[in-house]
Amino acid sequence: MALVSKAGPSYCIRSDITRGRAGQNVALGAVNNVEASIMKEKSVSFSSLSCNNVNVARIFPLETARFRSKRRDSVIVAASPPTEDAVIATEPLVKEDLVGYLASGCKPKENWRIGTEHEKFGFEFKTLRPMKYEQIAELLNGISERFDWDKVMEGDYIIGLKQGKQSISLEPGGQFELSGAPLETLHQTCAEVNSHLYQVKAVAEEMGIGFLGIGFQPKWGIKDIPIMPKGRYEIMRNYMPKVGSLGLDMMFRTCTVQVNLDFSSEADMIRKFRAGLALQPIATALFANSPFTEGKPNGYLSMRSQIWTDTDKNRTGMLPFVFDNSFGFEQYVDYALDVPMYFVYRKEKYIDCTGMTFRDFMAGKLPCIPGELPTLNDWENHLTTIFPEVRLKRYLEMRGADGGPWRRLCALPAFWVGLLYDEVSLQSVLDMTADWTPEEREMLRNKVPKTGLKTPFRDGYVRHIAEDVVKLAKDGLERRGFKETGFLNEVAEVVRTGVTPAEKLLELYHGKWGQSVDPVFEELLY
Repeated sequence: MALVSKAGPSYCIRSDITRGRAGQNVALGAVNNVEASIMKEKSVSFSSLSCNNVNVARIFPLETARFRSKRRDSVIVAASPPTEDAVIATEPLVKEDLVGYLASGCKPKENWRIGTEHEKFGFEFKTLRPMKYEQIAELLNGISERFDWDKVMEGDYIIGLKQGKQSISLEPGGQFELSGAPLETLHQTCAEVNSHLYQVKAVAEEMGIGFLGIGFQPKWGIKDIPIMPKGRYEIMRNYMPKVGSLGLDMMFRTCTVQVNLDFSSEADMIRKFRAGLALQPIATALFANSPFTEGKPNGYLSMRSQIWTDTDKNRTGMLPFVFDNSFGFEQYVDYALDVPMYFVYRKEKYIDCTGMTFRDFMAGKLPCIPGELPTLNDWENHLTTIFPEVRLKRYLEMRGADGGPWRRLCALPAFWVGLLYDEVSLQSVLDMTADWTPEEREMLRNKVPKTGLKTPFRDGYVRHIAEDVVKLAKDGLERRGFKETGFLNEVAEVVRTGVTPAEKLLELYHGKWGQSVDPVFEELLY
């Protein structure tokens, strides 16, 4: 018997599980036991933002539906975007509600967690061609049945999986994404990544499918990439060419790894936001891993990062206003209110609202749904369609790194946790970057995709900044006391040699690969 949960544009199916061979669940079991032991009740602390006059009851969307089965409690969480009707607004939203929504992410340090997300390209071993949707559906069904994941459906299409606080989703071109659970240590984070890759490989290899850890599709053009059956992506696909020349490349041919981190207060959010923005180009350089396009070097070390510079200037970039003295939750809300919308979800359909703003929506002036007013779920949806180098939701997302092999999937969260979750390292970063001008930050953002660690900065190079920053990250991890510094070995080696992952690939391409990109599918195979 299957349990079905409507979840806005998607719903989840929980079916009886067909167990695989003995031992196949061992890796996952370890992660789930760890997660279960450390996940605590979320608490909220507004230590520098007064929310006395915010209707707090309306700030917390109902995010889960719970179903009792004989096997276990099955928690079905809404697919992205969140549910359409989970919050019933008793009165129209005001700006205070939107500010309060962001502020509700504040939590005391003991409740801070690490959430890691990564994307990867699936391909056929025989042809190196991207996976078709039919193959992806078979893979998702296989993982669900063998490893006890709940299916996420959009209409008749399986578009993802959920298990506890982890989810697997599809990007527009079939990029396979794991959004990890909020975990306490980097050991748990890396165990989660390893468990996921084990499960994916166990099913995919039987299908003749492999997965590639790289930041940009190295061989195939947009015309070769299958389109996923998700309604929101159709709206984005039609809109992107109107606002930038590389938006479709972003959708169909890029992969990233990012980490999501907590803050204790508005003041703590501001400090982490500024440190994250200032150092995002340093992370881009250290993790640069996308030097090929359609079989040839593309002139960049991080083509993925370069693509974001001409995707949609209204919703991307380095957000210079974050460094203004007046910055806080309210100023981010003002920014987001004026970012053009993509869609509204109503009655199980995506409605194209491109070009209008959420501010228009708050005034009931969306021509696509005349007179209708937004809910907090609409706001949550909208925040997911903004793509700056660091993004604020109820946590902060570090978005500057290329996808890569599994050791780098563990190194990226280690880098940022060491810098942002340790007070001494965070203050050192803020001191180091305090006199960087907006023009210098923008210069780093624009030049690093091409020249990486060799990018000139003042009287030195980005490599010199990276050396200092990686040392700060290491010191921060040591002070955390969880013996996590080993996860930085990958980036420490990049700094020591001054050679980015992309430059290593280019050396192989011009050397033993004989100017063919095909061997990269084996070199960076998970």
